[in-house]
Amino acid sequence: MNILLTGAFGNIGTSTLKELVKRGHRIRCFDMQNRTNEKTARKFGDAIETMWGDLRNPADLRAAVKGQDVVIHLAFVIPKLSATGIQSEEQPEWARTINVGGTRNLLDAMQTDAPDARILFISSIHVYGPTQDLPAPRRVSETVHPVEHYARHKIECEQMVKNAGMSWLILRLAAAMPIRLIIDTGMFDVPLNNRIEFVHSRDVGLAIANALETEAAWGKTLLIGGGESCQMRYRDMMNDILRAVGLGKMPEEAFATKPFAVDWMDTEESQRLLQYQTRTLADYVQDTRRKLSWRIPFIKMFRGTIHRKLLKQSPYLAQGKAHKGVPTTQTTQ
Repeated sequence: MNILLTGAFGNIGTSTLKELVKRGHRIRCFDMQNRTNEKTARKFGDAIETMWGDLRNPADLRAAVKGQDVVIHLAFVIPKLSATGIQSEEQPEWARTINVGGTRNLLDAMQTDAPDARILFISSIHVYGPTQDLPAPRRVSETVHPVEHYARHKIECEQMVKNAGMSWLILRLAAAMPIRLIIDTGMFDVPLNNRIEFVHSRDVGLAIANALETEAAWGKTLLIGGGESCQMRYRDMMNDILRAVGLGKMPEEAFATKPFAVDWMDTEESQRLLQYQTRTLADYVQDTRRKLSWRIPFIKMFRGTIHRKLLKQSPYLAQGKAHKGVPTTQTTQ
């Protein structure tokens, strides 16, 4: 199968690539050119074709979609730690030119140069907005209430995909953190008592790869999460991760109290169709420890210094109250 993968060298992209390469697909990777992406691309060698480009440039996309059977659209500016250097909530109009404008350009290119190709679009749990006052879990049938620019962009793109006149599939992801754990002040934006569902990025890659071979999944919006064993409170998730890498607990007053736009999900249909739930948070912790390996003793040695540096950047600890704006952090791609 000829597959175009946008945002191929990000968190979800690399996990998806590994699954697709393993199955012998012909993969064209579309991403922006920088040192990090070049280094990642080299790891895959001749197993992939790399095409550097910009979603805002229609000519780049017309060249990218030619000859493709399926387009997997991952590239998106996210709220925190975006590879573009842009944060969707701080520069929403600029982010919109990439997120919404780029998706429109991609669909236009497909209609012109790959009219028979299918589109698999990656969306997010964020589209539901804060739902901690509602009974869990979240379901596809529920009305969405996006409160972030990022989530609004996702919903707008979902509608464009559905209305483009081609075969489509939308996957809304739970919290899928990168294995190369990045300790960032965005960690403080989620209240410790917030419900959250984790999904391993490798399981997301598996879900995407399986979806390409599952005809019954197409024409649906599916929720992709780790399942009941990955449903927890944010406190438990953070404690497990921080303890594993040698940082230990952070003081509770450093975290927000305003509900955050993540929750547990009803993944019964997606698991039945795609058979992807193979890993848990414990697997993620083990993978992260392996990735950090020799750094962990140094993290433990300088734990106090790292704590103080992070806590100085917590707006909640500094202000003595929860931030009044809309909290943001990286939870999908």
